[in-house]
Amino acid sequence: MTMMDWNNYRRQVNAGVKELGVLSPDTVKGYVQLSQANSKTGSLDAKLRELISLAVSVTLRCDGCITVHTAQARKAGATKEEIAEALGIAISVNAGAATVYSLRTLDAFGALEET
Repeated sequence: MTMMDWNNYRRQVNAGVKELGVLSPDTVKGYVQLSQANSKTGSLDAKLRELISLAVSVTLRCDGCITVHTAQARKAGATKEEIAEALGIAISVNAGAATVYSLRTLDAFGALEET
């Protein structure tokens, strides 16, 4: 059982981006240019870039990013185990961020006591 039809969703996202490109061509051209510039770096290989992209996609909660970068990661040779490890990093960073923002919330509460 799967949560959703990711392959169909990826096709829908791609079609939506094409439609947005007709409505706002400079926006999509800029996005494509940014994406292409990132893929031309020499320090990280394609698989590692896609694993990082997946971790960031989870952190941003972007289903479109998840479906696109999962397909690209697999195409670049990433295994399910490597993807799981990258997702573990996303989970730990998100937990860390929640901890830090919890501290900020307590600090904001403390500031209320001072007034």
